[in-house]
Amino acid sequence: MILALDLVFAYLIGGFPSSVVLGKTLRGVDVRLEGSGNAGATNAWRVLGWRIGVVVLVLDTAKGALAATLVPRIASSDLPISFAAASILCGLAAVLGHVFPIYIGFRGGKGVATAAGMLVAVAPIPVAIALGVFVLSIIASGWVSLGSLLAAWAVPLVAAFLPPSRDGLSYPLLLALTIGLAVLITVTHRANLRRLLRGEEARIRSLQVWRTLRRR
Repeated sequence: MILALDLVFAYLIGGFPSSVVLGKTLRGVDVRLEGSGNAGATNAWRVLGWRIGVVVLVLDTAKGALAATLVPRIASSDLPISFAAASILCGLAAVLGHVFPIYIGFRGGKGVATAAGMLVAVAPIPVAIALGVFVLSIIASGWVSLGSLLAAWAVPLVAAFLPPSRDGLSYPLLLALTIGLAVLITVTHRANLRRLLRGEEARIRSLQVWRTLRRR
């Protein structure tokens, strides 16, 4: 029962629609009606500007980290599984809340930032490597979607080489979670994939640093 309540709480935290709230409050704009129509940080960056986009990114990341680190501590002594395993499950619940938020009709973001936040808490080494993949991809291409997809799949590939955990449950859970998240992020980016294959995906030129360096 305690674990179920933790998962519901984590889902509600993850579902907080930061881009929609900030867009309507600060600009009077619903990001779901502008740009790509997505309620994530990338579309917020494009529609609302980089300053608000950064705030949305931080908030969305914090949702995942908060759900994975603090929610399981509410009644950790009564959990039927290890704290590490509970952290993974609560983090996943937050990601699902972000992608399918109850507050705004289950139409949320793509889950990348929230997944990154929860994974920082439960798998910092794979996330650090995936972050490097993400940054290098954006610097080279300017495509946030491509960087997100490559980073998403880098996490389970790196996690597969980590030593198994002592409790015997969190390691297979971590592998299953990271693979599941990679699949989920790929599915939520299916429109981006189609545009990438057609050469129609929008770039954020300001992030494509190598082009600037090459011109100097």
